Amino acid sequence: MSGFVCRIKEYIQPFERELALQEVGALITAAGLVSERKSGSELMVFGNEKNLHDFAQRLAYWESVAGSGRSVTTRQSLREATVNVVRNGIDLDVLRDTLPFRDEVSLPNRRCLRYGTHGIHEYRGKFFPQLVRALINVSGTDAGGIIADPMSGSGTTLVEAKLFGCETYGVDMNPLSCFLTDTKAGLLEARTEELVDGYRSIRDALLKPEARSQKMAYLETLPKEDQRYISSWFGTEVLAGLDDIMQLIRREPSPQARSLMLVSLSNILRSVSWQKVEDLRVRKEVRLDVEIDPKREFLEELGRSVRAVLALLYQEGSRNYPKHTIVQGDARRCAEMWPDVKGKVDAIITSPPYATALPYLDTDRLSLCYLGLLPRPEHRARDLLMIGNREVSEKMRREYLASYQKEKTDLPAAITGLIDKIDELNSNHDVGFRRRNLSALLFKYFSDMKRVIQSMNDALRPGGAAYIVVGNNHTTAGGERVDIETAQLLATLADQAGFIIEPSLSMDMLASRDIFRKNAMATEEILYLRKAS
Repeated sequence: MSGFVCRIKEYIQPFERELALQEVGALITAAGLVSERKSGSELMVFGNEKNLHDFAQRLAYWESVAGSGRSVTTRQSLREATVNVVRNGIDLDVLRDTLPFRDEVSLPNRRCLRYGTHGIHEYRGKFFPQLVRALINVSGTDAGGIIADPMSGSGTTLVEAKLFGCETYGVDMNPLSCFLTDTKAGLLEARTEELVDGYRSIRDALLKPEARSQKMAYLETLPKEDQRYISSWFGTEVLAGLDDIMQLIRREPSPQARSLMLVSLSNILRSVSWQKVEDLRVRKEVRLDVEIDPKREFLEELGRSVRAVLALLYQEGSRNYPKHTIVQGDARRCAEMWPDVKGKVDAIITSPPYATALPYLDTDRLSLCYLGLLPRPEHRARDLLMIGNREVSEKMRREYLASYQKEKTDLPAAITGLIDKIDELNSNHDVGFRRRNLSALLFKYFSDMKRVIQSMNDALRPGGAAYIVVGNNHTTAGGERVDIETAQLLATLADQAGFIIEPSLSMDMLASRDIFRKNAMATEEILYLRKAS
């Protein structure tokens, strides 16, 4: 039996190192042996020589695999290295001739979370793609398996699982999330020449000076109330520039190039509006139109995005990917959303919202309206349906608390104890409406998550795995700090649903460049759940 050496990425976090060891442990054959060498930077794996290439194809947190006089850079490291190639706005023809990598590869010396389609469009609470890939390995799922995410957000799980070679299914209630997910996963199958032609065509058209009509042909296609709302958030000249961009996008013949353009446009809407850019809510800060150039910002965003996507496609080469399915729907009924694979899913990898932590739909209002994804009058009703929503009327607060009294015995004692404690502390003090509403909202959150977890169990095959990445938070009730240990409380719901609870893993949040980084939690927990066989 021969041996080969797996070299770990030296800059990863301690929790990632633990995941790295777990993924290797899951991948070696039953007869394989593993031993650490050189302070944990390398692992010697004893097994069949043919495993060397398989390891290099699958590993998430390892840089290379070497044995019998040859060394193979992992596919994951090569994907991340494409970011170095496009960092300075490389010419598209040069990019095409540079990839795939041949001899020398300049590997990243720091964490890279945004290669390929993972790097397009900001999104609060983005997953780490390497985390998803590692968890697929840990779950024991092979290419051709089925991976799902009932709260798919910007689509990291679906994109990474599709790259892995798995059939993928997602659900989200936010129309923008579904559009992002479908675009990012669909771009893996895009024709590179169509993306290049589309980018060059719209770039040349926008850089060409020309007289324009005062009529806004695109804006006028939207519902009247959306037109009024959008006009209150953008200067007149900015709206005219956006209209020029949108009219050109609508003429683009390639569906995938058109979707990438729309995603790029969505990603600049906050920065060219009167929205306070780093504010989670939509709050206004009026600026002069002369300070904002939407065409320039769009072309910069599209240029960066198309290069990132092309780099991954050139590196990967032509591949036949399994299908991806994203449904706009309710995570509480996710198993029903995937009727073709109900009871057959190999692994679920998801990150639910925190309890009352973020105004998810509110953050995306401008994109939802301008792209015509959700009419403005429907936003509040949709927002109230979303799990973790923190908006509630006095009538709804009373209804939630009445439901709590009826359903209290159906919830784990740890959850009811927390809700009762917060309600008592706030009832005995003069507190604002947000704190007064908290006990009702916590009941709604955990009641919703109970249904999500049960539906996840229904979706999984016997013995299938579920990984829930969630952060803990805290509140002040009656002047007293109260910790909301969301991860452990969700584990009690999973136990109640019949899951086998495996040891969880704490993870430090990684540094982020996205506009919501100030609102990120310092740590999160990975819950490992297993459906009974």
